[in-house]
Amino acid sequence: MMGEKSLIDSVRAALQPHGVFVRGTVNFDDEETAPRLADGGAARSVILIGNIGGSLWSHFDSWRNTQLDCGGGDPLDAWSKEVISPVAIALGGTAYFPSDPPWQPFQQWARQAEGLKASPLGILIHPQYGLWHGYRGAIGFATHLREWDGPAGGHPCDDCEGKPCISRCPAGAVSASGFAVTPCRQWLATAEGQAGCLDGGCLAREACPVGSDYRYPEAQLRFHMQALKI
Repeated sequence: MMGEKSLIDSVRAALQPHGVFVRGTVNFDDEETAPRLADGGAARSVILIGNIGGSLWSHFDSWRNTQLDCGGGDPLDAWSKEVISPVAIALGGTAYFPSDPPWQPFQQWARQAEGLKASPLGILIHPQYGLWHGYRGAIGFATHLREWDGPAGGHPCDDCEGKPCISRCPAGAVSASGFAVTPCRQWLATAEGQAGCLDGGCLAREACPVGSDYRYPEAQLRFHMQALKI
């Protein structure tokens, strides 16, 4: 059986050319809370996989332009499955995706793997990447893997003065208690919202001072905002 370090390294090597990275590992000791593998057994670990900044965009966009239907109704999810699933199969693992039932607790896994907490926008904020990262899938295995060393530093929002993400939101959709989807979508339906957040990216997200070097490219910002508008 492949050693745990070789397993993680193999996933990393196979996926980095696509702009997605190993983001952490989670181990399971309780079979009842563990995801199921393809053979019906309980996973002993998962490797979380995701993007850092705009790392995946050029790869995804090139793929989408080769598809007759531009990748379907959820092209980013379709591309993620096309990239991650073969790696899982080749290494004897099982791939999981946020869009597939039974819904896996990706946010909980990310909190465990990287020690992250939610920002007022509801997005998990990373001490280095800020709000400019995401999780595209995970691969489960029947063996424990080494625990992941999370990023250094505490929760960035705890030391943020003024909370600009809250004050900058033109829809009033961001507050200390969280993010409200309805007023955001209502704002995006207006002429001002379409010319602002929809075309150039979420103004509240832009206002966060953490990880600005990892800001998504303009095309990626528009892509995600269009998905939110639906």
